[in-house]
Amino acid sequence: MVAKFDLNDDSVVVIVGTGAGGGVLANELAQKGVKVVALEAGGRHLPEDYLNDEWDAFGQLSWLDARTTSGDWRVARDFSGLPAWIVKAVGGTTIHWAGASLRFQPHEWKALTNYGRVDGANLLDWPIDADEMAPWYDQAEEKLGVTRTGNRPGLPGNNNYKVFEKGALAIGYKEVHTGRMAIQTRDDGDRIPCQQTGFCFQGCKWGAKWSAAYTEIPAGEATGNLEVRDRSHVIKIEHDDSGKVTGVVYADKDGNQHLQKARLVAVAGNTIESPRLLLNSASNMFPDGLANSSGQVGRNYMRHVTGSVYAVFDKPVRMWRGTTMAGIVQDEARHDPSRGFVGGYELETLSLGLPFMAAFLDPGGWGRSFTSALDQYENMAGMWIVGEDMPQETNRITLNSEVKDQYGLPAPNVHFSDHPNDVAMRDHAYKQGIEMYKAVGATRAFPTPPYPSTHNLGTNRMSENARDGVVNKWGQTHDIPNLFISDGSQFTTGAAENPTLTIVALAIRQADHIAKELSAGNI
Repeated sequence: MVAKFDLNDDSVVVIVGTGAGGGVLANELAQKGVKVVALEAGGRHLPEDYLNDEWDAFGQLSWLDARTTSGDWRVARDFSGLPAWIVKAVGGTTIHWAGASLRFQPHEWKALTNYGRVDGANLLDWPIDADEMAPWYDQAEEKLGVTRTGNRPGLPGNNNYKVFEKGALAIGYKEVHTGRMAIQTRDDGDRIPCQQTGFCFQGCKWGAKWSAAYTEIPAGEATGNLEVRDRSHVIKIEHDDSGKVTGVVYADKDGNQHLQKARLVAVAGNTIESPRLLLNSASNMFPDGLANSSGQVGRNYMRHVTGSVYAVFDKPVRMWRGTTMAGIVQDEARHDPSRGFVGGYELETLSLGLPFMAAFLDPGGWGRSFTSALDQYENMAGMWIVGEDMPQETNRITLNSEVKDQYGLPAPNVHFSDHPNDVAMRDHAYKQGIEMYKAVGATRAFPTPPYPSTHNLGTNRMSENARDGVVNKWGQTHDIPNLFISDGSQFTTGAAENPTLTIVALAIRQADHIAKELSAGNI
């Protein structure tokens, strides 16, 4: 029976958001006997509801509340109302993600130590390292069923991968394969194997790809310890005179507001909404927002160095067939400042359907080069760049008092400008991607600017010292002992890898810590 908890039950853990962080944390705590209320701003959509159509799926799943954008990044000009494409639904952006599941490399946990000080960057070492995270990564890979780990085979390569692989090997790359993906490759788990449909970003109709929506959430509910309230948008976190949080105020689907009391609150609303909630919860005791004694809430916004390279060939590739991102080159993910930048990047296969390709190929552009590229869509191959961008204090989420959301609260403004290191890395990646495709006979190869769809990280970052960040090594806020952050906003630095596996590993580890602290009466 699905649990139902009273609004006045102050023994529950309240989790805000049900994605890779919140959904996993909710299930892990429920499995340990902890009572959990998970509040999700979006609705509940399951595989049978997903729409295999790019624009319709975008409308069904996307977070389209009011947002504004500033900074010199291209997205501010092309997609000012959509600085980041995230999902508003139970399961969060784990519905939309491609499934790439990569561990951080040891050097990336200690970026300040290994890269040294970088002008204009706010680099910091994580207060944890690769050895400490290894067992939690093991658990995360098992939970997600990651290919090429635990004796699970890799996914097959589609045509887009075959072109990508041949080009990579031709220019001397060695670390090339179909990736570590949270997608079933064989019939031995709770999920069926990948059917190669190609709509990975629109929600996996088969449930072959891991998503908290249909794995973690139902498993947690089955324990009787988890209640998920969908269409419940949290607008404020309350606290008592001692400064401990006591519950959250949320609006239900009809706009009616409720106060859910709590013993502990974990915020996992994504890198934009999580700091926004802390800032919107300002009070006389916390005039700058909750957990913000350092002034770091909302700062150090990272979105990875991204961009794409597409190429046209004289024969059909039909890149849209098969798994979207089952293909990776990892040779450039090393730290090698001789290339002109610190940190590294991955190259991953990517295909967009024709509607999105038209929107993203050259936003705002038209003319013969654009239309001729679309004419040759069937003959195209494509890849995406994922690189470590530099945290900057000035890249940040702030409240825009000029623009209000549907609840009358200030909308978040997302301010981002590229660091010179980001630009140098992107230019290098563009050059390498073009070279890969030219090496296998591309008649034309061209870079495209970053999309609003990205990895959002860093706005409530983890730090050893309270003055440098927002949370400690457990995701517990430095200022408020019973307030935790459980999503990608706690990332100290971004590394070169897709972040979901690390978010999941941190959530499993955090659940273990919270359960122990609750039972010991320390929280």
